[in-house]
Amino acid sequence: MSRIQATFARLAAQGRKALIPYVTAGDPYPDCTVELMHAMAGAGADVIELGVPFSDPMADGPVIQKAAERALTHGIGLKQVLAYVRAFREQDAETPVVLMGYANPVERYGQAAFVADAKAAGVDGVLVVDYPPEECEAFAGLMKSAGLDPIFLLAPTSTDERMASVGKVASGYVYYVSLKGVTGAGHLDTDAVARMVPRIRAQVPVPVGVGFGIRDAATAQAVARVSDAVVIGSRLVQLLEVEARDNVASTGAAFIREIREALDALPRG
Repeated sequence: MSRIQATFARLAAQGRKALIPYVTAGDPYPDCTVELMHAMAGAGADVIELGVPFSDPMADGPVIQKAAERALTHGIGLKQVLAYVRAFREQDAETPVVLMGYANPVERYGQAAFVADAKAAGVDGVLVVDYPPEECEAFAGLMKSAGLDPIFLLAPTSTDERMASVGKVASGYVYYVSLKGVTGAGHLDTDAVARMVPRIRAQVPVPVGVGFGIRDAATAQAVARVSDAVVIGSRLVQLLEVEARDNVASTGAAFIREIREALDALPRG
């Protein structure tokens, strides 16, 4: 059982929902990422999604695009991201870490080399936005053979056939993109999420995390009532981008703590 699977099993046994924050590696300062990861884990993050900076993040809105640009300006690439994870693992052997990014950096690194180095660094799962499930069975197989979870996106437009394809290769959890469009866009329709999640569960045998449009404790609670996990990215990145270096970790922790308390206030079971 992977760290991600063990985390979801523990939370399910407790009747609790997973909190999964996303931050871009190397942003807003290249030397704050590991400290921020520890602060979020200490504040109640169950899984950490670490964004791999890329020059053309087509699924991301302006907030995360700018975060990627800042990180790239500091020279943060896939090797540096793996170094952050290795450093994080020196003190935290429990909190799962998922790398989220795009195919180009993985292809340039080499799939087999990437999987081997990600495993060695302490990565638990990988979500490659532009790897469709129908075309990456070999990559998913490489990951699973290394004990890593391949994680996939589903969207409001996903058909039952696409969900079934994801269900065949995904492990750890699936990430349901609750809005049409890019990260940080639009208004979250929790009723629509509540209708979609049962359809996903009918096709996909892993927990369902929901992200995009979750900006505060109230929306996090509403989503958590109908899902297994809440993913928060753009709002967190937006909060951090204006902070002085020494305030980044404490600001991130305070935000995560607020969301964690809201999720834990839900009825257990």
